[in-house]
Amino acid sequence: MKRIWLYSITAFVLSATLFYGCNQAPKSKLTVACDATWPPFEIVNEQTKQLDGFGPELMRAIAAKAGLDIELVNVGFDSVLAGVSQCQYDMAVSSITITEERKKTILFSDPYFAAGQIVTVSKDNTTVKNKDDLAGKTVGGQIGTTGIIEAGKIPGAKVKTFDEVGFAFQAVINGQIDAVIADNPIAAGYVNKSKDRLMTVGPVFTDEYFGIAICRKNAYLVPKVNAALKALKDEGFIDSLSKKWVGQ
Repeated sequence: MKRIWLYSITAFVLSATLFYGCNQAPKSKLTVACDATWPPFEIVNEQTKQLDGFGPELMRAIAAKAGLDIELVNVGFDSVLAGVSQCQYDMAVSSITITEERKKTILFSDPYFAAGQIVTVSKDNTTVKNKDDLAGKTVGGQIGTTGIIEAGKIPGAKVKTFDEVGFAFQAVINGQIDAVIADNPIAAGYVNKSKDRLMTVGPVFTDEYFGIAICRKNAYLVPKVNAALKALKDEGFIDSLSKKWVGQ
């Protein structure tokens, strides 16, 4: 009888350990990765020195709506994706396109912005009218982005990667590369800052959607973030963000 009782206690302890080990209490503060080199979506505010733009403002609104305590951290885009996939960061908001490949290692919220890739060249470029003219040209983009992936699909194009997308646009201005492929609202942000030196050419040639990336261990966050996104969309907040930061 004592032996049966002992086995029962042991089984209970093991069951409790497994239960609590698999259902750990949520962290009090969640780290949210962001690459603040993507105006107007992710930037560093020159006055406050804080992360700003469409993405950080949206993320703060989501956190407030969902009752989450977050800390935004500024890291390179390749580190954003790797960090979330390895659960170094709990979430990320960084103009991240939802793709089937990324879904293999990262959870995503519902989409919050529709975008697509577009080509940017120097204002005096007369040979490149769209992506089909990039064969034999040197095309740049930020490492780890869907823009650089699309550049790699162009037959005969020479692909050059950059740690920051801003460096790629500057390389076009300096005549070091022929074109940049990047998300259309990001390209528009850089073109607007250098209207006398940069221009986009051709149509947006992919259909992409930005989402909040979430570490797979934090699956409980997906419904919370999605519910907050829906509420913010229904309230018109996301439309107001789009008008404020993107002008549309």
